[in-house]
Amino acid sequence: MVNRLAQATSPYLLQHADNPVDWWPWCDEAFAEAKRRDVPVLISVGYAACHWCHVMAHESFENEAVARLMNDDFVCVKVDREERPDVDAVYMTATQAMTGQGGWPMTVFATPDGTPFFCGTYFPRANFIRLLGSVATAWRDQREAVQRQGAAVVEAIGGAQAVGGVTAPLTAELLDAAAGQLAREYDETNGGFGGAPKFPPHMNLLFLLRHHQRTGSARSLEIVRHTCEAMARGGLNDQLAGGFARYSVDGHWTVPHFEKMLYDNALLLRVYTQLWRLTGDRLARRVARDTARFLADELHRAGEGFASALDADTEGVEGLTYVWTPGQLVEALGEDDGRFAADLFDVTADGTFEHGTSVLRLARDVDDADPQVRARWQDVVGRLLAARDTRPQPARDDKVVAAWNGLAVTAIAEFQQVAALLVSPDDEDANLMDGVLIVSDGAMRDAAEHLAAVHLVDGRLRRVSRDRMVGEPAGVLEDYGCVAEAFCAMHQLTGEGRWLTLAGELLDVALARFAGPDGAFYDTADDAERLVTRPADPTDNATPSGRSAIVAALVAYAALTGETRYREAAEKTLTTVAPIVDRHARFTGYAATVGEALLSGPYEIAVATGDPVGDPLVVAARRHAPPGAVVVAGAPDQPGVPLLAGRPFVDGRPAAYVCRGFVCQRPVTGVEELIAQLG
Repeated sequence: MVNRLAQATSPYLLQHADNPVDWWPWCDEAFAEAKRRDVPVLISVGYAACHWCHVMAHESFENEAVARLMNDDFVCVKVDREERPDVDAVYMTATQAMTGQGGWPMTVFATPDGTPFFCGTYFPRANFIRLLGSVATAWRDQREAVQRQGAAVVEAIGGAQAVGGVTAPLTAELLDAAAGQLAREYDETNGGFGGAPKFPPHMNLLFLLRHHQRTGSARSLEIVRHTCEAMARGGLNDQLAGGFARYSVDGHWTVPHFEKMLYDNALLLRVYTQLWRLTGDRLARRVARDTARFLADELHRAGEGFASALDADTEGVEGLTYVWTPGQLVEALGEDDGRFAADLFDVTADGTFEHGTSVLRLARDVDDADPQVRARWQDVVGRLLAARDTRPQPARDDKVVAAWNGLAVTAIAEFQQVAALLVSPDDEDANLMDGVLIVSDGAMRDAAEHLAAVHLVDGRLRRVSRDRMVGEPAGVLEDYGCVAEAFCAMHQLTGEGRWLTLAGELLDVALARFAGPDGAFYDTADDAERLVTRPADPTDNATPSGRSAIVAALVAYAALTGETRYREAAEKTLTTVAPIVDRHARFTGYAATVGEALLSGPYEIAVATGDPVGDPLVVAARRHAPPGAVVVAGAPDQPGVPLLAGRPFVDGRPAAYVCRGFVCQRPVTGVEELIAQLG
């Protein structure tokens, strides 16, 4: 048996390289082999940090008898959904159409031309063995019925992924209604939306923050504050090292599914950073700081970008690294501090997790407590973390995903800018904050440079890399959107023109290769590998949809360059999403976030100054920036910085230039005048 996965860039595929299953990676040769043998294709889709993917692997794919059945009757293809989101999208739509639900691991049986005819998710070993036999028998004895079933599935998913259809402008009234819909669906007791399992609603929170800025809605702000506090105090948030888990298995944020994903933490960093900027909230400040530190310490790969995830399991046991008993706290801290920690983190003899263990939750309001209490809390956190570091640690999925790294770069750029405004040398955590700012800035710049140098190949984006080697999968629309938005953020942070140039090149490729009719976009390029359908999902799920991501980048780029055709493209694309915003606000959070920026202007703020960080005009511009505003500061007429072109000092003094929707106000030299223009 040939080990075809041994050279994969995907850690998920490498996890399966030594299985007795004769795995193929996704490739034309696998389907040609199925055609030659006249057998179906078994497509297994998952990702490295997926708990139930590991369970199915241990139960079935590592079992010699099961592998023999798979090898005898099928060509078996293993797919990393994070590496090939296009393949995942097509077959997930088929799985949902056939079963009414989806998830990973995803198990799909297809004809040799890729047409799915039976789909499911996790199967226990006994069920999987029976399924393998049934499908093999049906393929031999009922071929015509199998092919009819496949044709019906393809027809159904083709309709689900179609572009075109009803369009409508994304108006203020529609966004107000979306905020109202979220308010009605809001969990008043626990924060967030929906019941168990409960996912962090980061994109909806970003939208509600911008909605609050535009309208002054106290309700929108309260939903964000309550949800952010509930998530931060719950087991979803790692109370020792920072960073958020993928979701809570219950409806009140107590017990997480322990995998930590790059995209969740990047998007949540943006939420807590903007909440901190708008309110000065101490908890938001701390959580933003600790999330940025988690990204830099735990996911950053030196000289590269950010890794994709930390595993849900440690040595095959979920939560092994993270949970505690009262006795373990005493062992690590001594009797007095052990009792203090048990009370503080709600660790009891009964436990909140398995076998009498507890997930740490912050049960007391310590952010606003006396300095002595806060000092004791931080001392306990440091000692518990040192003790936890001696335990076995979860594996890390080291592949670098372009879109998710773009999200992280944007988030850290915003964190850097807000911290520059709000952190004082007199703050009690000033030294810690300075350290986090240094390491997160380095990680952000590493990631941006890595995307530009490694993922950009012949003017096109590649989806993944690992160990500085770029993978073969082509970038999808979300990669182009998230990376272009990140390059726009780098341009604003550094004042360097090259980032804006790179963003424009990516957007031009997206407009040329991914655009569909009437403002819609496909998720794959027109010259990408042809699948059974061409995916085009407009909804925001765990990450921004490709459509929302590209619109966000188009809006920022248009504001930074003054080139109206990019704004017009963004407005037209949002008309394809507006009907979904109207009906399903929870699944269009990022699109609504960008819609708020367009309603706001967005403002274009240029500050001509010799001090692009500390100038009071720069501080005021970033402190009071309206939703989606772009801010660029530096010397007048810097090459490659359109917002500073023709923007001189005024009477020898630094000056701020504020434009909105390409209409400009008079330059000002005073902070109060600038704030008035931004109001």
